[in-house]
Amino acid sequence: MIHISFHGLSTPDRVVFGRHLLVSISRCPTASAPTFKGEMMVVQEQLVPGKPGTAKKSSATKVAVASFIGTSIEWYDFFLYGTASALVFGKVFFPSADPLIGTLLAFGSFGVGFAARPLGGAIFGNLADKVGRKKILVVTLLIMGFATAAIGLLPTYAQIGVWAPILLVMLRLIQGFGVGGEWGAAVMMAVEHAPKGRKGFFGSIPQMGVPVGTILSTGAFALLTMLPDEQFLSWGWRIPFVASFVLVIVGLVIRMTLDESPEFENALKTGKVQKMPVKTAITEHWRVILLAAGIRFSENSVFYVVTVFALTYGVDALGLEKGPLLSAVLICSAVEFVLIPLFGTWSEKVGHRRLFLWAAAASIVIAFPFFLMFNTGNFVVITLAMTAAIAIACAMFALEPAIMGSLFPVEIRTSAVSMGYQLAAVFAGGLSPFIATGLYAWSGRQWWPIAAYLAVLGIISFVSMHFATKAAKITVE
Repeated sequence: MIHISFHGLSTPDRVVFGRHLLVSISRCPTASAPTFKGEMMVVQEQLVPGKPGTAKKSSATKVAVASFIGTSIEWYDFFLYGTASALVFGKVFFPSADPLIGTLLAFGSFGVGFAARPLGGAIFGNLADKVGRKKILVVTLLIMGFATAAIGLLPTYAQIGVWAPILLVMLRLIQGFGVGGEWGAAVMMAVEHAPKGRKGFFGSIPQMGVPVGTILSTGAFALLTMLPDEQFLSWGWRIPFVASFVLVIVGLVIRMTLDESPEFENALKTGKVQKMPVKTAITEHWRVILLAAGIRFSENSVFYVVTVFALTYGVDALGLEKGPLLSAVLICSAVEFVLIPLFGTWSEKVGHRRLFLWAAAASIVIAFPFFLMFNTGNFVVITLAMTAAIAIACAMFALEPAIMGSLFPVEIRTSAVSMGYQLAAVFAGGLSPFIATGLYAWSGRQWWPIAAYLAVLGIISFVSMHFATKAAKITVE
């Protein structure tokens, strides 16, 4: 057995050189057929892309798992704010005689983070298409970790007055800016490393970071709510935020070991990388970007209404206890964690587009039954309602990386996907708890306008998915 090393050559050059070497050896009359045949199989297994070699599979799996761990940490940071908005911030940073006004202000500050996400998506997406996905994943993780830990150290309104909510909103903007660039780079790393025909499954793996982030953040608050209210509002709520320091270190160690996206490396080698990818994305693909945003409207709104607004609604409108509601959110998140990769795998059999349209239609149907079940006040029925709604949403969520990635060419992909995704996050994500609370107050504390709001967004997602592939002039099965 002859071992040949290709130090100093890039992966594409190694493949080309290896193939030429195999041809040359095969023509050598002194090479015995049995020995050469075995040696050639070994070399091909290591070098030729697309072969079912262990190296190729482990590379895609490693990237998917690393992206999942990183996104779990990022979303833990981001969702802490949402849970704290429902349970703490209205009292600590936005004190008001009317608790509903304090909640509205807290949810307003929650939505501010989403306003910064399109900017983060555009800037970091542009950089990811220029310098690579891996570098951006490291930078965005640092930004999120800093902002989250700093929130845990903020003085309250009682201590520094109006500066407390001002600093809180500024840190929320930094959070939104960081997470805006995170998602596009993370999911495109997984999708672009995926073997042929497996983009649905591998693209869904980073999406599992969302339920894990929810479980970690909600679980932390579920434990801390066992403290007396005075201790919880004084220092207990700060612990999960400060703990972000430790998680960020773990995430950085993992992300530094990743290989760059092979599709980006190929674009770099062939000269397809552009000076300003985000400009090309906006000027030449703006219609598809808007449709990509519309695709997300339903799942994003359902998720935040169920995991954020429903906490406040259950406590204030129905007089339920915080602890059991947080437990229901944890159960939903656990179900979502299991279902996301299953939907990703199923989509490879029935088609990404078809499965997404089924789920979007189901989101329209379930909007009113969800509130009818929630209003029973029975925790078993409430948990079933929340789980059903989240299951439908995660069917759409699992498929978005594969679907959105297919809508755009690699040289502007992260820019375009990030902008579409984050635009939806503003209008259907961060504003959903605020809009739901506003509709509830406007209607004289009625639930039906919120259900109608969710149904309308479900229609938008269905229609957007129907037209997106036609606008992009591609076929998505």
